[in-house]
Amino acid sequence: MSSLNVESVRESVHTAFWLAHLLDYMEHCGGAVDAQDYLDIVTRLQQTLSGPLPEAALAAVLRSYTSAAEVFENLHYAHAGLSCASLEGKVLSEVLAARLLRRLSQRPPHPQ
Repeated sequence: MSSLNVESVRESVHTAFWLAHLLDYMEHCGGAVDAQDYLDIVTRLQQTLSGPLPEAALAAVLRSYTSAAEVFENLHYAHAGLSCASLEGKVLSEVLAARLLRRLSQRPPHPQ
């Protein structure tokens, strides 16, 4: 891989993290956000997430920033639906939650 390609990928990864962080901040800051600024950030993030990103970097962005994960899911909804987490992971979470609830329901209540 040439140094230009490495630098281009490095820049894309940096941009993806920066935009994802900025979008999360805009969504959670609690203050007023300009609608056009928000749209610009989402559009740039969509372009970046659709570009050449290493799989590990993309996964790290999506794990770290829920807003970016939602943008990514929306980009790929037609093909994958809401599927950032694997089906196996979702099923395992459901099974573990059911087991925990069953164990908790079988415990004697604490005396008041």
